[in-house]
Amino acid sequence: MTTLQDQLIARITAEGPISLADYMAECLLHPEYGYYTTATPFGAQGDFTTAPEISQMFGELIGLSLAQCWLDQGAPAPFTLAELGPGRGTLMADLLRATRGVPGFHAALQLHLVEASANLQKQQAEALAGYDVTWVDSVDELPRQPLFLVANEFFDALPIRQFVRDGEGWREKRLGLAEGALCFGLGPEAPQPALEHRLLDTKDDDLVELSPAAAPISASLAQCIARHGGAALIIDYGDWRSLGDTLQALKSHEPVDPLTSPGSADLTAHVDFEVLCSVAKGAGCAHSKVTPQGVFLERLGITDRARTLAAGLDGEALENLIAAHRRLTHPEEMGNLFKVLGLTPSTIAPPPGLNE
Repeated sequence: MTTLQDQLIARITAEGPISLADYMAECLLHPEYGYYTTATPFGAQGDFTTAPEISQMFGELIGLSLAQCWLDQGAPAPFTLAELGPGRGTLMADLLRATRGVPGFHAALQLHLVEASANLQKQQAEALAGYDVTWVDSVDELPRQPLFLVANEFFDALPIRQFVRDGEGWREKRLGLAEGALCFGLGPEAPQPALEHRLLDTKDDDLVELSPAAAPISASLAQCIARHGGAALIIDYGDWRSLGDTLQALKSHEPVDPLTSPGSADLTAHVDFEVLCSVAKGAGCAHSKVTPQGVFLERLGITDRARTLAAGLDGEALENLIAAHRRLTHPEEMGNLFKVLGLTPSTIAPPPGLNE
């Protein structure tokens, strides 16, 4: 039976080495063999666990932050409530439950999910049964009206290119073949205009990463918010500026070789928040400080919410709640690794949790 590895080897044999971005795109989104086409990635039985799967508190607080933004901007109606890469729909379901009591919020919202996987769309439909959901393939298909959006662990899954500095130029890390097997190699030295500014803070053999899709996606979001109002909350792991190899492959919650069995593991890389902020500013949109997830959630009252939930629990259920709170907020868990960025119109304050 033909595998994705067979197809990649045949392509490289015929056309030559491919970029890491091309490799990641095939591994994640190939219509027949791609990870998001064939796998069940989320939760304890999958390959990784995201914050919404850890505790309902995460989605609830995201929802209340966005709902307060909506109120602060005059409760526009209608408006788009959207999520990028909604997983199994858990975050959005928790968000909608938490905002049910916000007067007028549900009546005014038009729910859109940006999701390319038909398999995940089915799971999202089940989680959001009773809601009128519109699925779109890209952010450019979202309505041109006020937009209130969340993107949790979306940008980290976008394909990246990697470049190694060589003098005043760069050599791209590419996928080729060695003795018939996939392997990494370096292309010829060449200037890279997008990395011109990185010549100031790097040295020979330093590796930097670029996500070709990150800037256009963030620009589209920022332009919509700047023109029509709204807010976006972007939550992901990463830092202010890319430096070093952050590509990782996860299978059954364990790191694996990214070149082993293409399409069978999740591939991600750290997000360069400097790029997102720069693009947003260029589109006329304001951005918050890049804030650790733990700080953001504590400002929104996650500890008080945990205490409320704990009042009706004991035994294993209580232990699980305490563990979930720690995992989401503690600096040694997700609290510092994950960052939160807010986008709002230039005259509007950052979303709650990011305004201190």
